[in-house]
Amino acid sequence: MIMSKNTFKINYPSIHPGTDKSQITFIQGQPDLISVFNPGDDKGPRRFFVTDATVASLDCMKDFIAKFDDDICGRDRLLILGSGEPYKTIESVLNIVSSAVDADFNRKDVFVGIGGGVICDTTAFAASIFKRGAKVQLVPTTLLAMVDASIGGKTGCDFDNYKNIIGSFFPAEKLYYFPEFVQYLPENQYNSGLAEAFKTALLFDTELYNIFKTESEKINARDKEVLDVVIQKCVKAKATIVEKDFTEKNIRAYLNLGHTFGHALESVAGLGIITHGAAVAWGISRSIELSYKKEYCNEAFRNEIFDILKMYNWETAGIPPQIIGGGIGERLLSVMHKDKKNLNSNVRVIIQKSLADPNEKITELTSTVIEEVEDKDILSVLK
Repeated sequence: MIMSKNTFKINYPSIHPGTDKSQITFIQGQPDLISVFNPGDDKGPRRFFVTDATVASLDCMKDFIAKFDDDICGRDRLLILGSGEPYKTIESVLNIVSSAVDADFNRKDVFVGIGGGVICDTTAFAASIFKRGAKVQLVPTTLLAMVDASIGGKTGCDFDNYKNIIGSFFPAEKLYYFPEFVQYLPENQYNSGLAEAFKTALLFDTELYNIFKTESEKINARDKEVLDVVIQKCVKAKATIVEKDFTEKNIRAYLNLGHTFGHALESVAGLGIITHGAAVAWGISRSIELSYKKEYCNEAFRNEIFDILKMYNWETAGIPPQIIGGGIGERLLSVMHKDKKNLNSNVRVIIQKSLADPNEKITELTSTVIEEVEDKDILSVLK
């Protein structure tokens, strides 16, 4: 028997399509999607479930997947896509749309993404463009999706080797969190999610930051009690930001700390070669190095952040050693100029000056700046 621990709600502008709020329900124990969705139920809207081959093969998913005979269970349908970043493509999005069209779904029906960031983003994007918008619900199965990717309505896919260059803002009406899914993750994917959680700690939550600083053994060992605290703190922080700035006009951009550098690294390495979180963690190191060079932060702050990054085996070198070849800095810079967050000719970067003041409101931080940076300054931290 499963039991809901608690529920959070995120409210959105009422004029936005899709939904005016997201309800996030935390559920204890072994993931049991049959209890949540009762596939084949002939009441209410039809559900178009989307997952990937890795999630579908998990022991905790076998009973749910077995409900579908040739991908059909009553009025509901199931689509299983390939796993990982190589499948975060417009072709995957159109595969979802085409399959829903073939099964005669309408925009009153519900798309349900069960998976990590790739599945959450592509399923929600497909829902946003299907007959001009169907409902979407998400079951994040990775730590990264729980602490970041599934929250707040960003959807999309990669295109032409650029990260998330196509997409929309289209929030899920319901999200179901089973923290137990984290225990099934391979080490690199677990570590990837930790990086996004650390980003949130660095930006908004000194208590969470101190957990990363002092409890690395428990975190690296996937201690369930500590992870519950980490996940819920990240959800609350992001919910607060998203409610104030849903379409990223100002303060939501802070959440991109490390991402301009990190997305460039993912592209230069080849999408899927380096995990998103590992790239973001390296990007945080570059942002902190830039902060130090521009005299926004002192050496002690820089060194402490680098020490914590190393506790979780995240790279802090100017050029990660797994990237070989000449002119890497210039190649990274070239991709950074394509970043969707840029507004003018210079690259727009999130720079951390200090830890957040716990007495400041999360929406009025003075510890972080968004700045257009000259190429020479960016190249100075890429060597």
